[in-house]
Amino acid sequence: MNKHLRKIIANLRPAEKVRVEEEHRRAYDFDPRDPLFGLSTDELSGPKLSRRSFLRLVAASGGGLSLSHLLGAAGIVLPQAARAVAQSGGHLICGWAGTAEITTLDPAVINAVLQFQVASNVMSGLTHINADLVAEGDLATDWTVSDDGLVWTFNLREGVTWHNGDPFSAADVVYTYNRSKNPENSIHSGNLVNVLDVVALDDFTVELTLARPQASLLVKTLERSSGRAMTIVNGNAIDSKGLQEYGLKPIGTGPFRVTEHQLGQGVVLERFDDYYDPERPVVDKVTIIPIPEIEPLAAAIETGDIHLIGGNAVAAELIDRFLTNPDLVVDEIAGNGFQSVFVNPWREPMVVEDFNPSVDELKQQNGFKVRLALAKAFDRGRFIQRALFGRGVPGFGTINPAMGFYFDTAINETSEQRFDVEAAQALLADAGYPNGEGFPTLKLLTTPAGRRAAEVMVDIYRNNLNIELELDVKDFTVLIEDAFRMEYDLMALGSGGDFDPDDGLVDWMQTTSRFNGPSRNDDDLVEKYGERPFGSFSDARVDALVDQQAVTADPEARKVLVQEANQITSDKVASIFTHHLTEILVHRAEVTVPPAGRIVGLRDLDRVFFN
Repeated sequence: MNKHLRKIIANLRPAEKVRVEEEHRRAYDFDPRDPLFGLSTDELSGPKLSRRSFLRLVAASGGGLSLSHLLGAAGIVLPQAARAVAQSGGHLICGWAGTAEITTLDPAVINAVLQFQVASNVMSGLTHINADLVAEGDLATDWTVSDDGLVWTFNLREGVTWHNGDPFSAADVVYTYNRSKNPENSIHSGNLVNVLDVVALDDFTVELTLARPQASLLVKTLERSSGRAMTIVNGNAIDSKGLQEYGLKPIGTGPFRVTEHQLGQGVVLERFDDYYDPERPVVDKVTIIPIPEIEPLAAAIETGDIHLIGGNAVAAELIDRFLTNPDLVVDEIAGNGFQSVFVNPWREPMVVEDFNPSVDELKQQNGFKVRLALAKAFDRGRFIQRALFGRGVPGFGTINPAMGFYFDTAINETSEQRFDVEAAQALLADAGYPNGEGFPTLKLLTTPAGRRAAEVMVDIYRNNLNIELELDVKDFTVLIEDAFRMEYDLMALGSGGDFDPDDGLVDWMQTTSRFNGPSRNDDDLVEKYGERPFGSFSDARVDALVDQQAVTADPEARKVLVQEANQITSDKVASIFTHHLTEILVHRAEVTVPPAGRIVGLRDLDRVFFN
């Protein structure tokens, strides 16, 4: 038990102290080699994990039990401040930061946090995470698990209606599985490699069969909010609308239905009166307006033209300004993503055609020397202070600190990317560019919202390596197209909404990852460059480790695999990992986002209300 928690518990009444300490002891009373031993299948079943199972899994995952976990388990309620009084109805206007348009809401092709933040208000899954990042039943009311962990049986809600009036049934779950497991249909098909089959036992019961037990099934594969493979879609609507129109105005079973969506002009959501929870949503209408530039976004929230900010992270330079404004609420929590600068291995002078050799062997190649020099010359501490005003932590991989148990706290000391200016300068000289002489001016691709941070990067490289970078500022929708086609020198890009190690590794670091240059071999590019076997990175050992961890249920065994894969990607400079953000939610004081609706990475608006 950490010192902070001990101090708070010490101030409780004796009887309360005993109950909390007993809950803590019970949670950590397990064999790390098999943390589920001793838990019955009933305790692991839905619609929500039992108290004992939840505390055990939190402890086993290394995330750390919070005071709220232990007090709740012990039945202790601390005094709370007066709550805001909810007023039903109203029109909530949101500004979506850092983008000029929301290109799609089709879960099969969603590739950005700012998209699935919207889709989570429209679509449903079998499960949905709560504010503790625990999966609860959404379209599933409850579930049972076989003794070997391979067969999961889900009971579905009856009486659920799609936005177009179609009745929801088990057939929709089977349709979604069959659609999403095909990589030609869904960029998330890799999330289903461990799911052998999904069958409807009757209209309101589905059975999933796994190849191996999977620790992340409820959160990674079946959860609605991240736009994953099993966010449930309506086949009739896809057939009648066509893929393009369905992407703009998908038919879901969620709390809001899409009534307007024009590219570049935002999205309008209206309350779905037949939603299965009659208490939600609270507001009648939500308008989401893309606002790519920083100052217009700030002016909009300060004047009350918008009520809440979603989309990409709020620019760090605005936070202190917002904190001094009594009309605004600034809510900061630990973020769950990574940020980086991708280095194109097909562009001179950073060429690496094969990442499989050892790090020592790669260090004999000039292209890798340049990549490593760029990584080691990046002063993360200075960057965080200047670009983020201290709101962030240094990053050396895709596994973020919010993942707790899986995060390697020592990687900042062990990574080949650790800051060392002299070593970086020597590497650059060995590659043929002493003191930066003769080094070409590289373009750094970024978004309008990322311009300030990119300018700090330019200054760091000018000072530390005597090289010049030129900013290439493009809207996110254009930037991601360039990313997929590998049409950049350097590119500032990161990920958010990463709740599980799969999110950082499967999505980004494998040869077949959906963000690993999937369009690199378009016909015009093959004619120009020839075929390229991977996008930004490929390593056979990493591919194998990631595949293995994805189906490893034992947390300790999975941790070893995850950390080894993360270390290799860091050492071999799959990207220049720069930092992990904190997540900041900004909204008007007349709006309340209750604790149940404050889910890291998301903007679920069904619980938001006007005071």
